[in-house]
Amino acid sequence: MKTIFILFTIFLLITSCNTKENTNTEKETNLTETVVTLTEAQFKNATIKTEKPAQRLIAYVLKANGKIEVPPQNMVSVSAQLGGYLKSSQLLPGMKIKKGEVIAVMEDQQYIQLQQEYLTTKTKLSYLEKEFDRQKELNLSKASSDKILQQTEADYTSQKIALKAYSEKLKLIGINPETLSESTISRNVNISSPIDGYVTKVNVNIGKYVNPSEVLFELVNPTDIHLSLTIFEKDINKLFVGQKLNAYTNNDPENKHACEIILIGQNLSAERSVEVHCHFENYDKTLLPGMYMNADIEVKSKNSLTVPTEAIVNHEGKTYIFIQVENYNFELTEVEIGNSENNFTELLNAEKIKNKNIVSKGSYSLLMSLKNKSE
Repeated sequence: MKTIFILFTIFLLITSCNTKENTNTEKETNLTETVVTLTEAQFKNATIKTEKPAQRLIAYVLKANGKIEVPPQNMVSVSAQLGGYLKSSQLLPGMKIKKGEVIAVMEDQQYIQLQQEYLTTKTKLSYLEKEFDRQKELNLSKASSDKILQQTEADYTSQKIALKAYSEKLKLIGINPETLSESTISRNVNISSPIDGYVTKVNVNIGKYVNPSEVLFELVNPTDIHLSLTIFEKDINKLFVGQKLNAYTNNDPENKHACEIILIGQNLSAERSVEVHCHFENYDKTLLPGMYMNADIEVKSKNSLTVPTEAIVNHEGKTYIFIQVENYNFELTEVEIGNSENNFTELLNAEKIKNKNIVSKGSYSLLMSLKNKSE
């Protein structure tokens, strides 16, 4: 038994030493497997190009998000000014409408009464006007007293006021008092759209009685839609009115919509942010109020050492470039990158590669060769 135990201990020691040696070998391999050596033929077939990093202006882009809104003046709530029953309407949410188009017909006996009172008052006013003129003539000859003239004048003035009030009420419900006569009295009144746009809400059904305070329909004119972005306190001083930006939706990030900042909020919210309102340079009918969007805002440009974006490779969560050590020898070097613009990327740790040739085309071919060599 003792002999077996001794043999087992020796076996463990030998295995441990071999493992340690293998580990050291792997570490050495990992440290040295950063250089790719190509033959002249391989270099030509890989179509590798090299160049030195160059100074370029790279814009700093601020990322933001928000949603599409419509200004209050482009949103309209339509009501029946005097109330009544909804006789007919063809509106559905999403329907396009034009300014002046009849969107509903209301009916009620009070419409008849109002027209009757207007015409009756108009007739009385015509009589009182003539009577007032007659009393003035009589008063000049002292055939009528001043009191009668004053009373006639008061009645005439009161009737003019009443007629004017009825006239304004008729205009309020869409009836033209100038064309109203005893033969055109109607129990119906038309409600017309005050704007060009779309229907967003229909709150009533045929036959329902609605009060003047109730909203029948909600309309929106989307031609003046704007983008409201949420910008946090630390970034507010980077923005200004007139600044350009590009907005896009999550569903179609490649379709950029050019915008311009038109208003920057002056009050911080509880989340330490402000609203920044942006105007779309070109109206796109596919953008709807309430839709969420992202935005890229170019806030400043700085002169940075850059390399072509194609030169950068990613491996195991890190970014690298290949530096040309000799003619056909290329060393994999880790780099820190910043912003990208126009297919060039900013290098943050640029000093160690400032004047060296880097691989600007064919980097992934070298990376694959390095992986194959490591295996």
